[in-house]
Amino acid sequence: MRLRLFKEAPNFDFFSHWKIWLGVSGLLMVVAFASFMVQGLNYGIDFRGGTTIRSESPMAVDIAAYRGAIDTLELGDITITEVFDPSFREDQNVAMIRIQAQDGQEAVTTDVIAAVETALQTVRPDIKFTSVESVGPKVSGELIQTAVIAVVLAIGAVLIYIWLRFEWQFAAGAVLALVHDVILTIGIFSELQIRFDLAIIAALLTIVGYSLNDTVVVFDRVRENLRKYKKRDLKDVLNLSINETMARTFMTSFTTLIALIALFVLGGDVIRGFVFAMIWGVIVGTYSSIFVASAILLYLGVKRDWTKPDANTGNQYANIDA
Repeated sequence: MRLRLFKEAPNFDFFSHWKIWLGVSGLLMVVAFASFMVQGLNYGIDFRGGTTIRSESPMAVDIAAYRGAIDTLELGDITITEVFDPSFREDQNVAMIRIQAQDGQEAVTTDVIAAVETALQTVRPDIKFTSVESVGPKVSGELIQTAVIAVVLAIGAVLIYIWLRFEWQFAAGAVLALVHDVILTIGIFSELQIRFDLAIIAALLTIVGYSLNDTVVVFDRVRENLRKYKKRDLKDVLNLSINETMARTFMTSFTTLIALIALFVLGGDVIRGFVFAMIWGVIVGTYSSIFVASAILLYLGVKRDWTKPDANTGNQYANIDA
């Protein structure tokens, strides 16, 4: 017995107000861009520069106690992670404390480092500090540049991939949907001033892949139905294709969100920003696959003369049971 979300294939009309949906998406992108220009992002240590202190203790690392002791110093963004290595001794418990550079300073001062070490010694009197390393603004600037290049190259690779696999109209719809997802994700981080670090860049690249997967599944079904219903209006073919893949899209997004929400609630502060970006990205990516990518394809139109020798090429997703 197979689980089915719908007893019968749904018949929703997604394009009765497609211009309104595109307008709403465009407005949200403008708001996100304006927020980025006015407020900027709350950059973490990776992008602002700072200092990393490595500590060792024979007792287990208590991240909550460490953080509580340092928070009294009001130093801003503090990241504490426990380091695991098979080569460590049983009584060798290592932690990395990362402190952002204070406003107007290129690095954390020696007085601040000494204050942090004193605060941690109140928690673990036997704690030792084995190394102190600083990341200056030049390195941070290079990280920002590298992160931007990584996102742009990922979207560019998607453009080439979709263009080769489908028609150029499909590629334009898919890439604009990805740009929409990235801009809205950056915008929500700007609006809420959530810490933006390298983990969020990883989340952005993951969102690009997730959203692309959703879009390709829909576009594969669209291409199959365009061959199957040669005389049918493009709007009707798009509606039919999205309805046929609706169960797959919903179930994939729903199960992914269950795991992400569990991580957000139980995963702790270290990964909360990354998980929030993923939750937002799944929601926005699912929306854009239907209301942005497909709507742009409807606006651009697509040729109906399919002359490839193998009509099933690239349709490995076309027989998904929805």
